[in-house]
Amino acid sequence: MDIKEIQNLIKFVSKSGVEEVKIEREHFKITIKTKKNTPQQIVVEELPNKVNIPTQVAVPVSQNTVEEKTSGIEVPNTEDQNHVIVKSPIIGTFYRKPSPEKSSFVDIGQNIGVGDVLCVIEAMKLFNEIESEVSGKIIKILVDDKSPVEFDQPLFVIDPS
Repeated sequence: MDIKEIQNLIKFVSKSGVEEVKIEREHFKITIKTKKNTPQQIVVEELPNKVNIPTQVAVPVSQNTVEEKTSGIEVPNTEDQNHVIVKSPIIGTFYRKPSPEKSSFVDIGQNIGVGDVLCVIEAMKLFNEIESEVSGKIIKILVDDKSPVEFDQPLFVIDPS
């Protein structure tokens, strides 16, 4: 398990509210403990190698989670249609509106420019504005308002113009 996988696991555990998670594999054991009044404690132990097996055999946990969440989403083929897919840069909660009483940042069919805010993703009480890196027209919105999103999950399909 590399450092990025461990960091994603820590974020997932802290977001879920679980107090302790233990994972044991052939070559390592990891325990993540969280409590409301104490900082996170992380223990990673290397177990002695009994057999020479490559360390990159295991499939990362974060990839499995993303695949499960996005497997039901139908994403158009971007090679044929030159569509741009905007993906989530972080794990969090997806919001289409700046506040409940205001209108959505963008709607299907709306033309947008570079730097326009598409949505906000709330992660650990911080609201992160997700801006468009291309100008064009919103073709699809792939996530429902107030839904949890994973890192690298498709959010929008944009037809650049």
